[in-house]
Amino acid sequence: MKSLLIFFLLFPQLLLSQIQITNHVKSDTEYFPIVQKKSAVNIYIDENDLTLVQKSASLLANDLDRVSGIKPNLISGGDQLNGNLIIVGSIGKNNLIDKLIAENKLDVSSITDKWERFIIQTIEKPFANVPQALVIVGSDRRGTAYGVFTFSKNIGVSPWYYWADVPIKKNKELYIKKGRFLSNPPSVKYRGIFLNDEDWGLHPWASKNLDPKLNDIGPNTYEKIFELVLRLKGNMLAPAMHECTKAFFTVPGNMEMANNYGIIISTAHCEPLLYNNASEWDKKKQGEWNYATNKEEIIRVLDNRVKQACNNDNIYTIALRGMHDEGMKADSEEQKFKLLAEAVKDQRAILSKHIDKPLTEVPQIFVPYKEVLSIYEQGLDLPEDITIVWPDDNYGYIKKLSDKKEQKRKGGSGIYYHISYLGWPNDYLWLNTTPPALMYEELNKAYSLGADKYWLVNVGDIKPGELGMQLFLDMAWNIDEFNFENINQYQVKLLTDIFGNQYTTDISYILNRYYYHGFTRKPEYMTWDFRWNSLFSRDSIKDTDFSFANYNEAEKRLRDYNSISKKAKTILESLPIEYQPSFFELVYYPVKGSSLYNHEMLIAQKNRWYADQQRSLTNSLAIDVKNYKDSLALLTQHYNSLLSGKWNGMMTAPGFLPEEQLPPTKQIELPNTSEIGIYVEGQKSDMIDQLQIPQFSKYFQSSYFFEIYNKGRKPFTWKAELSDDWIRLSSTNGEIITQERINVSIDWNSVPTGQSVNGEILITSGKINEKLIVSVFNPESPTIRELSNLFVENNGVISISPADFNRKNENGSIHFQVIEGLGYSNSSLQLGHAKFDDGAESNVDYDFYSFSSGSATIFIYSLPIFAKDKEHSIRYGIQLDELDYITQSNDVEEYSMNWANNVIRNSAIDTVKVFLDKPGRHTLKLFCEDPGKKKKKVIIDLG
Repeated sequence: MKSLLIFFLLFPQLLLSQIQITNHVKSDTEYFPIVQKKSAVNIYIDENDLTLVQKSASLLANDLDRVSGIKPNLISGGDQLNGNLIIVGSIGKNNLIDKLIAENKLDVSSITDKWERFIIQTIEKPFANVPQALVIVGSDRRGTAYGVFTFSKNIGVSPWYYWADVPIKKNKELYIKKGRFLSNPPSVKYRGIFLNDEDWGLHPWASKNLDPKLNDIGPNTYEKIFELVLRLKGNMLAPAMHECTKAFFTVPGNMEMANNYGIIISTAHCEPLLYNNASEWDKKKQGEWNYATNKEEIIRVLDNRVKQACNNDNIYTIALRGMHDEGMKADSEEQKFKLLAEAVKDQRAILSKHIDKPLTEVPQIFVPYKEVLSIYEQGLDLPEDITIVWPDDNYGYIKKLSDKKEQKRKGGSGIYYHISYLGWPNDYLWLNTTPPALMYEELNKAYSLGADKYWLVNVGDIKPGELGMQLFLDMAWNIDEFNFENINQYQVKLLTDIFGNQYTTDISYILNRYYYHGFTRKPEYMTWDFRWNSLFSRDSIKDTDFSFANYNEAEKRLRDYNSISKKAKTILESLPIEYQPSFFELVYYPVKGSSLYNHEMLIAQKNRWYADQQRSLTNSLAIDVKNYKDSLALLTQHYNSLLSGKWNGMMTAPGFLPEEQLPPTKQIELPNTSEIGIYVEGQKSDMIDQLQIPQFSKYFQSSYFFEIYNKGRKPFTWKAELSDDWIRLSSTNGEIITQERINVSIDWNSVPTGQSVNGEILITSGKINEKLIVSVFNPESPTIRELSNLFVENNGVISISPADFNRKNENGSIHFQVIEGLGYSNSSLQLGHAKFDDGAESNVDYDFYSFSSGSATIFIYSLPIFAKDKEHSIRYGIQLDELDYITQSNDVEEYSMNWANNVIRNSAIDTVKVFLDKPGRHTLKLFCEDPGKKKKKVIIDLG
């Protein structure tokens, strides 16, 4: 059978054809042979071309060797031109390319003098003795590199071949379909990653594996990272900067390696002019890092750094904060403003002193992070050519973007985003659970409001945030490829391109549920504590809000995790052996790790709950908790031992976080007898006079349960007697060793009509009799059909999914967008796009039916986003029937307790008190007002 591998690279903006690579052709007329008959075409580079171009050509030769087993020769002399060629070079730096341009055989007008563009083109008879050439030409050195790595990806070399162990797709022969392929311009000019919180993963791993002589992160590590960034079409890196790591510019070879790979070095928000005070500043020798009292010494070290680094490609952070990530030292807010204004002028003077070009051509950024934002908003005079980089709140929600005046600044704006964070109110350093839909929502909003100059993402240790890192950089390269309709399938496509399309359905389901549960509560937050509080202490582990008593919340969560873990394991075990490490790293470990940790925390909670009821299963659950913890340790150990220990140390835990400790469990003494206990679903206390099953409603026809459990060591028998034959039980008798769950349902064909139809279940065990009340709401009217398009009250609550509105009224530029992948029902509703200003006259309607009247509380759950700029809020309107219009706002102050609760649960919750004058049909309206809000859920509690 003919074997054909076709990889697609689409350029939507220019509507050009696709790159096609195949390993078999019937005729050479339509295809250019790359490797044929155990011979690879030579790669030509100009010896005078830039270092990165030569490095890229060398990596291309290695890639072809990895794929085919045949390594092409690299040639640079004109005398060696004989036979087909691959020509790699940049405009004005490669003599053959320049000759082709001069002879009108290669048209580069579309990329000349453009930023990071490339063309891949086949040319017939370009030179004497050269029948055909494949030209990879860039507008600049990185443009050439991107052309090379685009080609490499299409022949089967993943950008993640090293960092995620994605296998190389092997082919003995390779051909490319002839044609011309033109890259799109990058959406964002500067695109990169920030290595952070490296203390427990990247640093110890690199110290032992790549830079053991330095016992640190050094040039060997950075070479691997730089290559990865380039292959993902990034161009910038902010180096690791914690105290455990030597500052980037102090390690010999680091700067040279960055230059070799054409990587622009940026720094964190707290590192002025490339200087890392966390590891470089010596307080004993240099005094306090205090601009008010020690300005001369601070200027001296900044001057030395710029003098040392100015010949490399850098982006200079204009900043003044405290040590590392601390706030600025000052006696007052007024002094902070004055000192920062001074620092801006002083740092620009240093740049002018050492860099021989106008300041307007020197890339500079200003990051209004944490307390710096309030100083900036007091009216800081920031020169127009400095790029403002707007940070998120460390939890994925961008705090502010440029207003209309700021959008006109010459320096433009950018963003600093997190998919990993260490700090208050809680850390997430372990797993990447930032949903693709959230990342797209925030980044697309930023881009639409002019933030297209600089995008930096905090990736922690890179692993295991590979998928999030690639998504960020892919959006930075071409944001137009993404929308709310395809965003949740993007990572699915990345994975199925590696592991096979036969897994599309299962991988889609796995990622959907993984992100859903991680967004509802990150695994790292399952301890339900705050940390890094004002006392620098950590709270103790608490019970979660996931209930075993109400709506089966905890059990549904664990069942879902079991389901996706099982599917992931099935895929893992079905893959060829060479693909298993990569799938383990990218999918199985995050999914199974999340599952085991959720089980550990929730089963510990269940153990404590059971202990309060004196259930005989209590002690067994305590053993289960320990087993889940041990299983997670073994899973992590397996990760560290993959591929002969390649990643040993990368998944090492810090050792001091609450989630690493065994959660508290209880042991109870059981009598050597038997004793019956009964728990009814939703029961809030054991101290109640009458057990009652939640009311059944004909409009929902749910089932409920009760549990019979043992409080002793000896078994007992039980039986149930029913007052009416319309009551159905999954079991009516049995023997209880530990416990049994019995499901209760209603035979709707035989239950009498009535507002409150009551029956009883009598449970008998020996001399013990317990009565359970069964209540059914089965009115004659309205009929189920009459309420089919309404949200209907059930047990005093009306639950509304905002995406399921009955009607919408869109005015002008305001449109309502359903966003899949965010929300309690896994969807939410965007009330207009943030790039527009006024949505007051646009609304969505929700029709609901209540069986009661009186006071009610409406709970509105929203994505906890910030207002888009200082001129706007995040207001919305709410109106019940024809009652008064109420304006609500999700505005919160960052670092307040309201904000902390919001980001931990990924929800801002508003409450509105209303009065329903009568039972029956009502309409709730939500009005847009300030566009951009996302509504996740609405609950009407009728008390």
